[in-house]
Amino acid sequence: MTAADVRTDTRPRHLLDFQGWSVDRLTAILDNADTMLAVLDRPVRKVPALQGLTVCTVFFENSTRTRISFELAARRMSADVVSFAASSSSLSKGESLRDTIETLTAYKVDAFIVRHEASGAAHRVAQFSGKPTINAGDGRRAHPTQALLDAYTIRQEFGDLAGRKVAIVGDVRHSRVARSDVELLTRLGTKVTLCGPATLLPRELAGEGVTLTTDAREAVKGAHAVMALRLQTERMDAGYLGSLPEYIQGYQVNEALMEGAEPDAIVLHPGPMNRDLEISADTADGPRSRILKQVENGQAVRMSVLYHLLVGRG
Repeated sequence: MTAADVRTDTRPRHLLDFQGWSVDRLTAILDNADTMLAVLDRPVRKVPALQGLTVCTVFFENSTRTRISFELAARRMSADVVSFAASSSSLSKGESLRDTIETLTAYKVDAFIVRHEASGAAHRVAQFSGKPTINAGDGRRAHPTQALLDAYTIRQEFGDLAGRKVAIVGDVRHSRVARSDVELLTRLGTKVTLCGPATLLPRELAGEGVTLTTDAREAVKGAHAVMALRLQTERMDAGYLGSLPEYIQGYQVNEALMEGAEPDAIVLHPGPMNRDLEISADTADGPRSRILKQVENGQAVRMSVLYHLLVGRG
């Protein structure tokens, strides 16, 4: 544990990003996910750890995987779950985010899981509610539970993370997943290479343990895991790409590209996928793919996060 970890090694109240989370506590989340995965393999996939508590999912952006994963994780631990749909709420009538969260808090909600298109929105929910809050994705800034399940999937495959190399290829500029993966994986001793067209590769992400390149073959060379990022056309202004065929030729994660990775390298994708755009269908469905394993692991990791934040708190 580093000196910085010692200073911040108090039990975190929220998971908004990884600030304030020591390496030991992050490792404990991953370790405990093993136990939660075992629960999911039982005939009765339920434990009473969160019985009597109410968890509210507050999603201002469309989501399938993340919302369902969190809701199942909470229910597997016997929590009551309330799902807040922003599109059909009083927000559409002009109610503020603060008023909405304070109203939900008055209903005795014990924790919030928040997804929002604006960076920093989860921090505001934590401030307004005073309740444990988990960031399920805010703007381009962070998606910490996705990073945890990515790290868990890699660790599950190779036994440890220290000294491994992960290549993340694609639309890094618009990816909160890439930012959280960098923040977490480098803390855990993994080297990360970010790769994409120069227009989609923010230079400010370079740093200790992080390499940037526009050459996909160089990025995957010696990689233990290669993650394809969804080309987020709905977040992009005109001018970032010359053409989709050009992108496919240079940056699609496919079998030819994977020949440069380690022989036992795995392929990841945070979903949803644009098949045959950022990743070829045969690679997404091939023996290297751990994409469905990421989905399965996501539920166990989110159970572990909920347990860590809520059990034993008043």
